[in-house]
Amino acid sequence: MVKESARYMKVDGWIFEIKTVRALKVDDYGKPYSAIANCNINGDTMYVDGLLTKEDKDFTKEDGMAFQTFCQKLGIDSLTYHRYQNGQSVNKNVKINDGKLITKNELPQNTDNSIRLVK
Repeated sequence: MVKESARYMKVDGWIFEIKTVRALKVDDYGKPYSAIANCNINGDTMYVDGLLTKEDKDFTKEDGMAFQTFCQKLGIDSLTYHRYQNGQSVNKNVKINDGKLITKNELPQNTDNSIRLVK
């Protein structure tokens, strides 16, 4: 018997696991949204890919906190995303720890070996 969690459940001999999430910034589902992100979950880390905001709106600290809260609810230990801050490309790796949201580190793009989408 497989234990159920927020990320997977067993139904009739099948295990359904959440691996990909589409996040929309909108008050009501089905309405036009102002931002979108595709999130991939691998192990205990969620990677936010393709984070786009409409009309040059900024990805705010409150937006980041919403992603961290989502990770916390799913039992995800860390969150990784990319953004531009003050004209510089920055990767953020955030550790989610027992209800406390702690920034693990910020790496300039040129010191990170991960694959990135470029214009």
